[in-house]
Amino acid sequence: MSSENTRRIAKNTGFLYIRMLLTMGVAFYTSRVVLNALGVEDYGIYNVVGGVVAMFSFLTGMFTSATQRFLNYEMGLGNQKRLSEIFSMSITLNAMIAVLIVLVSEIVGLWFINHKLVIPDDRLTAAHWVFQFSLLAMAVTIISTPYNAVIIAHERMSAFAYIAVAECLLKLGVAVVIVFCGGDKLIVYGALLLAVAFIVRAIYSLYCRKNFEECHYKFYWDKVLFREMGAFAGWNMYGNFAFVMTTQGVNMLLNMFFGPAVNASRAIAVQIQSAIMGFATNFTMAINPQIVQNYAQERRENMYRYVFWGAKFSFFLLLILIVPVLLETEFLLKIWLKQIPDYSIVFVRLILIQTLLWILHVPLHSAIHASGKMKRYQLITGTFSLLSIPFVYMILRLGGTPPSVFLVYIGTYFIYIFILLFILKDTINFPVKSFISEVLLVVFVTAFFIFFLILPVLYVTKDYPLYLRVLLRELWGGMVCVTIIFRIGMKREERIKVKEYILIFFSKFKKFNVLK
Repeated sequence: MSSENTRRIAKNTGFLYIRMLLTMGVAFYTSRVVLNALGVEDYGIYNVVGGVVAMFSFLTGMFTSATQRFLNYEMGLGNQKRLSEIFSMSITLNAMIAVLIVLVSEIVGLWFINHKLVIPDDRLTAAHWVFQFSLLAMAVTIISTPYNAVIIAHERMSAFAYIAVAECLLKLGVAVVIVFCGGDKLIVYGALLLAVAFIVRAIYSLYCRKNFEECHYKFYWDKVLFREMGAFAGWNMYGNFAFVMTTQGVNMLLNMFFGPAVNASRAIAVQIQSAIMGFATNFTMAINPQIVQNYAQERRENMYRYVFWGAKFSFFLLLILIVPVLLETEFLLKIWLKQIPDYSIVFVRLILIQTLLWILHVPLHSAIHASGKMKRYQLITGTFSLLSIPFVYMILRLGGTPPSVFLVYIGTYFIYIFILLFILKDTINFPVKSFISEVLLVVFVTAFFIFFLILPVLYVTKDYPLYLRVLLRELWGGMVCVTIIFRIGMKREERIKVKEYILIFFSKFKKFNVLK
């Protein structure tokens, strides 16, 4: 890895972390205000109805990831004319997809809400309004997602930092408004979030048109390019469909068996997951363009190193963040929320363990996307993911509790890693044995030693006063995590590289302080 690329990744990660720190604090406060303003039931209704719309989001990412992949590939070859063609083609295709989603959702989505979801009769009208607002917001997002792909392809992560802060402040304003507004708060909340979506999308579009030459839309149609992008996106759509069904499908099943209150608990767990996961995915987001560009330039060994590094260190970053939450989940939820819905504590713990396994997939997915060979990969992994839905349904029908759903997905994610690795072996001759020994074995052994050293402290401090217990556990957990990761999880040269990376990170943080 060249020093130039290291500096670029460090700078981009720095911007993304600044963004995350600012947005996470606002997001947590906002969700607390919204939960208390809406109540557990309405909060659950909003999330499950939004989940119905999200079920159709598998179409959303069809050409988004394709756009990013093709842009990164052509940037690696230095072809500016092709960049403009790919962008314009992507806008046209995404507009077509948006219209299709709206039409399908209005038919299937409304039927599902009216006949399958558990929603009190007196809240059905509000649920319909929320559905329409969420659907329009998705359509706006779909049409403008190529602009996001361009920003990532150009590695301009500073744009995400600035715009994300603006988005969070707007959502904070929405939370304040619904506290004091009259009428149906759930409907008002949905309408205001739609307005925020319009504003944010407009900002992204204006930024890209001002800063990137290729972001000036002109109708363009190329049958060859369409077939190339369509082949990539078509199989990617199947994979997106499988992912959405395995995430939103569980939300629907929980609602059908246990009602909207359990959906509220899951929404809280998912929000914590998203905040923590964001720290780790910021790192992989900064690395992904390098994976694609090195593949385009046929520098396979470099690409493999980025994949190894991305999987290993994103896992460690996530582990450092997850351990404190796992140790004192109940305490943290009590500070955050005035009322803790049932199952929230166990949901948070299980979904974070699930996330640890998921983060290992991200750089591997990027390697597949770089190759453009999506058919076999999406067919196998998508089908495997979909098979978990009937399995979860069967468990719930036999009397399974809500937490059992997350246990199924933890097992699924673990098996999924090895399926993905052997697909990579056949597709791009990926060094599977090296990845298992240098990444998987190392991260699992490191995690084992961390939890082995932490467990005795949990027992010793269980009768301590609350704040002393929390302080001792969090200090010990943090110290153990950092020490074991540095001593067991990293090689000597990796420790040197990480120190260099940290120094660059903080130098960029100081130089590009977004608060100034």
